[in-house]
Amino acid sequence: MLVCWLVAALMVVGGVAASDAFLEQREVQSICDGAALAAADQADEAAVYSQGVGEQLPLTRSAAEAAVADQLADADVALDAWSAETDGVEVTVRCTRDVHIAFDWLFLGGGPLERTAVASARAPTVQG
Repeated sequence: MLVCWLVAALMVVGGVAASDAFLEQREVQSICDGAALAAADQADEAAVYSQGVGEQLPLTRSAAEAAVADQLADADVALDAWSAETDGVEVTVRCTRDVHIAFDWLFLGGGPLERTAVASARAPTVQG
């Protein structure tokens, strides 16, 4: 009988920990999505003025990184690491945060759980 209660308790505790980890992942993904959208909206103004606007806004890595940094500062969120890369048309942002989840002492030895999210965005233009 005791074994059944222990198994049931472990299942409940495991469910709580898994839910906490899932919600933390969703939060990091949401932050990363917002940062990618902000970066995709930051066009390379020199390229726009010299070449005009085609089907996509031209992007630069420095402008994307600046936009991500501004977005994270404005949102007042803390990440352990982030990076922004672009191929000139699409920007990809990687966000990482170490989090403590419920019952981490039982499942992780008290250490943090790394949550990483990747988001990509591009800013299409409309020819009119």
